[in-house]
Amino acid sequence: MSTPASTAIDEDVHLPDWARWTAQDPSAPYSVGMEEEVMLLEPGSWELTNRIDDVLAGAPAELGTQLDAETHGSAAELRTSPHRSLAEAIAELDELRGSLDDTLTSLGMRAATAGTHPTAVWDDVVVSGKDRYRKVYASMRELARREPTFALHVHVGLSDPETGVRVLNGLRAHLPVLLALSANSPFWQGRDSGLASARTPVFGAFPRVGIPREFAGYSDYVTAVDTLIRCGAVPEPTFLWWDVRLQPRFGTIELRILDAQTSTWQTGALVALIQSLCRLLVEEDAETHETHPPEVLEENRFLASRDGVEAHLIRPALGARIPVPTLVDELIGRCEPHAAELGCEAELARVRELSRRNGSINQLAVERRVGDLPHLIESLADEFRGSRPPAS
Repeated sequence: MSTPASTAIDEDVHLPDWARWTAQDPSAPYSVGMEEEVMLLEPGSWELTNRIDDVLAGAPAELGTQLDAETHGSAAELRTSPHRSLAEAIAELDELRGSLDDTLTSLGMRAATAGTHPTAVWDDVVVSGKDRYRKVYASMRELARREPTFALHVHVGLSDPETGVRVLNGLRAHLPVLLALSANSPFWQGRDSGLASARTPVFGAFPRVGIPREFAGYSDYVTAVDTLIRCGAVPEPTFLWWDVRLQPRFGTIELRILDAQTSTWQTGALVALIQSLCRLLVEEDAETHETHPPEVLEENRFLASRDGVEAHLIRPALGARIPVPTLVDELIGRCEPHAAELGCEAELARVRELSRRNGSINQLAVERRVGDLPHLIESLADEFRGSRPPAS
């Protein structure tokens, strides 16, 4: 996400540089931005192609500022700017997809988005030559050469770091629901994994992943992260790959638990829910928000990755497991007034479509119809291309 024009809050001179909060525009609270990880494909075979360097070299200047390498040479990242409205953010994502598609076509490639490439295996993987990912490989060794995974990261702007911690703590109970809705990776290493989100356990091979603990306040968060930095365990905070984390330099909270979405309407629905939920957690009484013990969070996270929107998640207050669509209906009802304030009511309403048929269910249905995984991958690429706006 591009850094917004803003003023750094530095009331505490003892904060390390990385922890100084960069406030969002106060006239545009809850601004949103996205980072989408995209797979690079060889047409015909529909296998991954490790040509990110060619893509970066061939991209036009206006795309190049919002396009970057990822851990693997067969992946690219598209980044939107921060936007006051979700509709503006999705429109930019559509434009970025279209520009990338044009670039790839000129280079004899295609692109698609999903949580995993259905047939990739680890020995096809090349780690990106970018300096950051050389450091990742040095730290992770051969774990960095696992099959690539593709995520959607969502940033929501918040006014100050204490609000950020409050939202982070409040989101923890909702992360499994968000994962279930976003699940879009049923295939792994050429077979049906039996999971709705195979990306979740594959990415789980990395350290410092999963749902972070609850924090007492921003000083507690800073102490926890800075201990790892000062002791040389990680070079900087973005080497903590938690499902949700704060991004002080952007003044945002960043949701990272989501599989990449094949179509941008799915992305818009998820971001509307996240944006509205963040506003709910800020504007409503914190005592009304649920908190779950760590063992419940971990079990719900597993159930969501296994079963997606067909999961029944543990609701400790009721002493029962509740179907994801029921939880989603309840959550939408609570978020609707906030979506109205944010102007994303239409996108939020489409979350119910995801709760009935998300990306994982769609992929399984397409694979049954087309008969093999290469044709499924081709259909994912066609959806990526089809998401672009019509020419003016």
